[in-house]
Amino acid sequence: MNTSLSELELQEMEARAAAAHPGPWKSWGEGRDFLSGSSFIQTGEGSDRGDDIEITGATVADQDFMAAARQDIPRLIVEVRRLRRLLNRPG
Repeated sequence: MNTSLSELELQEMEARAAAAHPGPWKSWGEGRDFLSGSSFIQTGEGSDRGDDIEITGATVADQDFMAAARQDIPRLIVEVRRLRRLLNRPG
């Protein structure tokens, strides 16, 4: 099984991230961050604030992962491309 990412796969990930509501996303867990209501992911902030995302059947750790992915995935794509440029640089 080939585990390396193709440029096409990176482009597809980048397109999905670009199509999602702008970040940052923040996970709010009932019982951890507040006492009543339901756990949710806050999308954006200030004038870029979008609708909250409510998820059923997920743990707070699952929700934290999903919220963080909004910020993490674009950064990882940039880092993969940076490292690829370094590796392909003539020595």
